[in-house]
Amino acid sequence: MNKFKELYQRIISATAGAALIVSSLIIGEWGYFFVFLSISVLAQWEFYRLIKLQSYLPIRLLGVIIGAALFTLSFFVARGTLDPKYYFALFPVASFVFLIKLYKKNDNSPFLSIALFYLGITYVALPFALMNVVVHYHGWYSYEILLGLMLIIWASDTGAYFTGIRFGRRKLFERHSPKKSWEGAIGGAITAVGFAYLISQYSTGLATWQWVIVSLIVVIAGTYGDLVESMFKRTMQIKDSGTSIPGHGGFLDRFDSLILAVPFVVVFLKLF
Repeated sequence: MNKFKELYQRIISATAGAALIVSSLIIGEWGYFFVFLSISVLAQWEFYRLIKLQSYLPIRLLGVIIGAALFTLSFFVARGTLDPKYYFALFPVASFVFLIKLYKKNDNSPFLSIALFYLGITYVALPFALMNVVVHYHGWYSYEILLGLMLIIWASDTGAYFTGIRFGRRKLFERHSPKKSWEGAIGGAITAVGFAYLISQYSTGLATWQWVIVSLIVVIAGTYGDLVESMFKRTMQIKDSGTSIPGHGGFLDRFDSLILAVPFVVVFLKLF
């Protein structure tokens, strides 16, 4: 009974979340901007909150402010309304953490806290900022590529989940994620590539071969993104990164695949 209740809760939360994300993308660039900026801020705050549970002090507010500024700057630079030189303003602001730690008396591991402060920016905030490159890939706002990327991730997760339940035998990476199997990963990969091909038939954002490559990036980088987040949770000795999304845990749980996949997708789009 509890399993059915949990599954029902997951479906409702996933449907509501997907509706919010898809509608924000379709509404326009400002709908996208505010929704994804909010998700980025909440995910980064969640990361720092988990770090603090282990008695580290990474200066959460400053980290989140820098992460929000990075997202905002990248948005306006990508849309062509701001000069990239303003990125340099982030460096002196980010260096304030050294001065703060220099005068902070209750931190027994200041340099480790500083490292975790920067990790929150590079691991969480930077990938969200790079999404602005994806939605402005053609020189103007277009949601097709980012929406397609997220649909491929959802298709891959769904295919891996049901294939793993039905055929899963060989563990993929038992040390960090005992429930994942090679059979599930293969099922997710087939689903992702098939869905990417389907998207290419209705989307003019990318060529068919590009969509297929994007799906392969999602399968590989997205899987590792999930495993990295599992490793992080095991290090923190927690089951979920939060309780913000009923049935799905926290924002890091929900966007772990996207966080690691986006940088590789951006590199592919820019180079090829």
